[in-house]
Amino acid sequence: MSLRSLDLSPLPPSKTMTIFPEEVLTRTKKGEIEVRSLIDRGRYVRYNYLHPETGQPLEGGKVKLVLFSESGKTEEYFVIPTKSKRALLIPAAEKGMRKIWDGTKAVDI
Repeated sequence: MSLRSLDLSPLPPSKTMTIFPEEVLTRTKKGEIEVRSLIDRGRYVRYNYLHPETGQPLEGGKVKLVLFSESGKTEEYFVIPTKSKRALLIPAAEKGMRKIWDGTKAVDI
């Protein structure tokens, strides 16, 4: 749904304590207005797991997602595909720096 199709007419001043730019406002399915607020930004690394003899992805299709924020914080998650074609995101213990295979050589995450 495009933001242009949403009715984001301003709320009465009594309903808001601060003013946010219109481009950061969104409307929920219930019709309530919310503000999209930045938590963090940074970079990420995704990798999967291969069988060491065949080089093929292991059964199940598990993927590791490592998020690196600009502030230096790291968060790790397993992304598990489900039978309904959705993905389950499970927090994982932080493992620190490690090497992963990029197809030709070992590289730092």
